[in-house]
This record gives sequence, structure tokens and C-alpha cells, in this order.
Amino acid sequence: MRDQENQAAKEARRVEKHIEEEPAQIARQQARRQTDLAREQAIQKEQAAKEAKRKEKLAEEEAAQLARQQARRQADLAREQAIQKEQAAKEARRKEKLIEEEAAQLARQQARRQTDLAREQAIAEAQEARRRKAENQPPE
Repeated sequence: MRDQENQAAKEARRVEKHIEEEPAQIARQQARRQTDLAREQAIQKEQAAKEAKRKEKLAEEEAAQLARQQARRQADLAREQAIQKEQAAKEARRKEKLIEEEAAQLARQQARRQTDLAREQAIAEAQEARRRKAENQPPE
């Protein structure tokens, strides 16, 4: 029986100890939950900050890329305009040279015609002179 009394006393002390420790255990569990919750909130806040920073960086990169694309398009347009201007200038020089060459060709043709005409007139005059001379000479 003593054994049962000792056993009962041990059990009572254990229950009493458990009752005494329970508020402290509950407090530790609550503190642990609060710490875990605070840690989770800190992690979420950090992740939200990282996400916001990532989005801001992405927006900056997109803006920079758009600016580069616009600058590239403007440079391409300026290059195309310069090429067109140069081609127009070359075409104008080519036409001017062609006009000069045509004028020179016309002048050469006119000079050749005048030379040919003068030669033909000289030949005709020489023939006319021979004919008159032949007419004026008595027959032999």
C-alpha cells in the first residue's frame, strides 16, 4: 500500500509540477509563435521590398531600352536621310554633267557641220573655178 501511496504521491507531484510548468510552457509557445510570426512578417516584408526593387529596376531597364531604341531609330533615320541627300546630290551632279556633255556634243556637231559645209563649198567653188577656167580656155 505504501507503494501505492508513493505512486500516488509521485503522480500528484508530477501533475502539480505539470500544472506549475504549464503557464510557462504556454508562454514559451506563445513567444515562439510570436517570434515565428515576426520572422515570417520580416521575410514577407523583405520579399515585398525585393520585388518592388526588381520591378523598379525592370521599369528603369525598359525605359533605358526604349530610349536606346528611339535613339537607334533616330540615328537610322538620320543615316537614311543623309544617304538620300547624297544620292540626290549625285543625281544632280550627274544631270549637270550630262547637260554639259550634251552642250559640248552639240557644239562639236555644229562645228563639224560648219567644217563640212565649208569644205563642200570650197570643193564646189574649186569645181566652179575649174569649170570656168575650162570654159574660158579655147579648145586646142
